[in-house]
Amino acid sequence: MSTEPEPPSTTENTGPGTPDDAPPAEGSPETDSVAAPAGDDGTTPGSAADGITPGSATADATVPGSDGGAVPESAAEESARKLSEAEAELAAQKLERERIERRKAEKQGPIPAGTKLSGKAADLLAAVRAVESGEKPTATVFADPEPAPPRAAPEPVRRPQPVAADPVATAPAPDTVEAVRRVLAGGGAPEALAPQVAAVLGEGAAEALGEDPWQLLRVPGVRPEQADGFARALLGAECAPDDERRGRAVTVWLLEQAALAGHTALELPTLTAALARRGVPDADAAVQGTLAEGEALAFQDALEEPGAAPAPVAASEESEESDEDNAEETGPVRVLVGLERYALAEESLADGLARVANALAKETSTPWESAAAQASGSTAELIRAVAGHGLVVHTGGEAARAEPAALLAAARSLGVRAFAACHTPDGRRRLAAHLDAADGFVVTLPGLLSGAEGPGRDAEGAFALDLLILLDAPQLDVETAAMVVESLPDGARLVLSGDPALLWSAGPGRVFADLLAARVCPQVASRIPDPGPLGELVSGVGVGELNQVEAPGKEIVIVPVRDAGEAVHRTVQLVSDSVPRAFGIAAGETVVVTPGHGGAAGTRALNAALKERLNPGPGRFGGFDPGDRIAYSPVPGRTVTGRVVTADAEGLHLSCAGGAVVVPKERVEHSVRHGWALTAHQAVGSRWPAAVVVLPGDAAQVLSRPWVYTAFGRAERHLSVVHGVEQALPGAVAAITAKPRTTRLPVLLRTQVPAAD
Repeated sequence: MSTEPEPPSTTENTGPGTPDDAPPAEGSPETDSVAAPAGDDGTTPGSAADGITPGSATADATVPGSDGGAVPESAAEESARKLSEAEAELAAQKLERERIERRKAEKQGPIPAGTKLSGKAADLLAAVRAVESGEKPTATVFADPEPAPPRAAPEPVRRPQPVAADPVATAPAPDTVEAVRRVLAGGGAPEALAPQVAAVLGEGAAEALGEDPWQLLRVPGVRPEQADGFARALLGAECAPDDERRGRAVTVWLLEQAALAGHTALELPTLTAALARRGVPDADAAVQGTLAEGEALAFQDALEEPGAAPAPVAASEESEESDEDNAEETGPVRVLVGLERYALAEESLADGLARVANALAKETSTPWESAAAQASGSTAELIRAVAGHGLVVHTGGEAARAEPAALLAAARSLGVRAFAACHTPDGRRRLAAHLDAADGFVVTLPGLLSGAEGPGRDAEGAFALDLLILLDAPQLDVETAAMVVESLPDGARLVLSGDPALLWSAGPGRVFADLLAARVCPQVASRIPDPGPLGELVSGVGVGELNQVEAPGKEIVIVPVRDAGEAVHRTVQLVSDSVPRAFGIAAGETVVVTPGHGGAAGTRALNAALKERLNPGPGRFGGFDPGDRIAYSPVPGRTVTGRVVTADAEGLHLSCAGGAVVVPKERVEHSVRHGWALTAHQAVGSRWPAAVVVLPGDAAQVLSRPWVYTAFGRAERHLSVVHGVEQALPGAVAAITAKPRTTRLPVLLRTQVPAAD
């Protein structure tokens, strides 16, 4: 690597710790503005530094036509007739969640287990069984799923189209907002929170908040100490730390914080310890009350002892019914507590993966063998694995995308209805580059789920395909993965392909890593290395080594800086001058990656400096001007980059991946950021000709190997590292791996799928 003085911060966490005492994951509310809804990576788009003040009135971030001008009736009717991509995706998500909930509601009886437990775990299970017996409400703590009847699904919208103005069907009524505003004022809370509170708590929000002030904790960004102050002002002498309402609210809040950090559940001791640190006098009672009210679910999972054989697969209902009789032979268990939505999604995902893995006979047909014979190396291994198995995992770096591309081409040549899905339009572009023709069968995952791209769905709501190859699999969270797997028809094959060294999903879970750990299906590792100096550098980081790489063409440049101010100055210089002049890469083809949104060298500060240099303007469209680069989050967990075109009464008009997008003015603040500088989680699905990775001094404490690997890997031709962390960088690469996430998927899979050979 070379050092160039001429070419020119804050940090992004790579994984969670406990919800209370560890740094929050990148984009959690603690790393951004308080009391603002989450953006695509869990962060809050549209910060004050982006030109939009969180909590401000819509009129303060207006676009032309927002001062009372109404959209013409004909235009509104036309917009209402068009189902936008975002609406279709949200509708698909809602349909899938309803199906999951129906399946879990049909569960039979509680699993007879826990006879060997004692102490807190036994008390917790006793409380849960009291719920099941009818002594308390909600009878779905432990249960076994039954297959759901096939569902009929309407024909989805098949054509890509601009995102039209969202009708905001869930927007609270003005009377409800006003009533909530009065309650907030009575408790000394910011009245600007009224729309958020009304949206979260629903039509009776004011009454609910008056009866239980700690419901304020359900609003994203509100912390327990703030809710406590509000409760004291409302309740006066009746407010007490041991109030059961407070215990339940703090329990749910901690589980939500854990989800933001990537956990799908928390171990009971971890949860009770966090409750104690939050001043809950009786943590066990708080957990039991939360379970009794149905606000969370409890589970017990078997723990694998070192050297022990894998847990046996249940062969029949009779084997499950004999669990209690065999209690003496069971090993240790752990008790977990999780929010219902993630618990049910993880169970549904495990059921779906087991269905796919067990569906096909393990035999290689002659046509598949013929296709494998025409390939070589790990590509042939991948084709043979897919021939005989319903579920296959494929691992490799950027160059390894050639192998799933070859599988896709081979499958389609055999007449198989095969499709490949990538998380971003750029991922789709990079996969299509390995194919002679990709029209129609290389799609984005959001487009596949919404029906805007791909094969559409059959009469039962399943994808009309035989083979789905899903790339960028490490970015799958449990809810998205469950929707994909539940949408596969019986007998279809699924290939999950990705680079396990990258950052995990922004949402809860670690689906790809859990599937690798469970070892319930064939795993094919690519032997195609990433080429050139950049490939050598990134490959070394992946195994924990920060090597000195020869870069004769200055593919890699290190730019030392002393402080955050110098880091910002050098970054602007690199993007606007040095990289275009030395490599012919325009400023619009260079991405800046920095660890977090806040701080003196975070995305806000860097975007402000880059806008001033590259596209100065007054920000007259809610903080944006035509030509601004943006990062748009149509739904939480997904970022699409693009540019501002214009704005009018309909909202902010963007160009994203070559398509037109209209963001309604009331959503601009929460879903659009400036996009010259991104976090690694925002950038993970895409690559650019050049990347400038900014590492200011205050980034040292949260750097990790997955973060560095992901950030360095965003560059295709040139990488500049604005380096201010000294020896913390090689130390992080060598020693700091991804923080663990508490999930249940490996255990759930091992009980349903035999271990792979």
